[in-house]
Amino acid sequence: MTFLLPRFRELAPAYDALICDVWGVLHNGRAAHLEAADALRRFRQNHGPVVLLTNAPRPVADLEAIFTRIGMPLDCYDGIVTSGAAAREALAARAAGRTLRMLHIGPARDFGVFAGLPVDSVDVEAAEIVLNTGLYDDEKETPQDYARILARMKARNLTMLCANPDIVVERGDRLVWCAGALAREYEKLGGEAIYYGKPHRPIYDTVLALAETLAGRKPVRPLAIGDGADTDIRGANAMGIDALFIAQGVHAAQLGELTADGIAQFLATPGIHAKAAMKTLVW
Repeated sequence: MTFLLPRFRELAPAYDALICDVWGVLHNGRAAHLEAADALRRFRQNHGPVVLLTNAPRPVADLEAIFTRIGMPLDCYDGIVTSGAAAREALAARAAGRTLRMLHIGPARDFGVFAGLPVDSVDVEAAEIVLNTGLYDDEKETPQDYARILARMKARNLTMLCANPDIVVERGDRLVWCAGALAREYEKLGGEAIYYGKPHRPIYDTVLALAETLAGRKPVRPLAIGDGADTDIRGANAMGIDALFIAQGVHAAQLGELTADGIAQFLATPGIHAKAAMKTLVW
């Protein structure tokens, strides 16, 4: 059974490393959750390294620029791993000394994923690969607006690289569609989508290797913290890592008032289990 945790300090001593989500835990896309930052800071001071793991389709530098803009302290973590950086590595490997003809689906703010790489941004008819970082305008569009371009991609059997497996993400007081929603629609058409980020194993291997480097030893009891049941919690479960579920995030509207029974019912899906749950992360 998942138990409701009033304060993170009651659970923290049992673990020697943290793998912490960003959107929904440390901020909501608009404002920083400073109590959560304080909880991470206290953990890293007393127990072990803190590595942020996010499905943001951005390089680390772009992510830290967001932190600075919204007032998120930069001293509450030891390292960051992003799905955007993983997708960038995959693009670089595919280019392998040549120029890659790529269709980019996503907003201009995600250009950092491929900036400086030998890629040409082309239309769907000229592309040999598709990089999906999200909707062009996630404030107004929905995945249904992409039916035509996805069908054209499938007709050419193009592979989609999905730099953010999330379906939706919290932005202020609303949820907006993410790249994972487009990848899901493409797969429904029979298209191939390759995902970079949670809940897939490669990104966790990267995080655990970084935590080992930071600590100078292999973490024995890492803990994953996140608000996404299908990404943060499922990914941790698949790796055999304990998980702390944060309810006041992407699933807040579904959960309503936080109760032990409500959490138990919500996390009843096979492959999704949390050691404990909190409304928000506080020390």
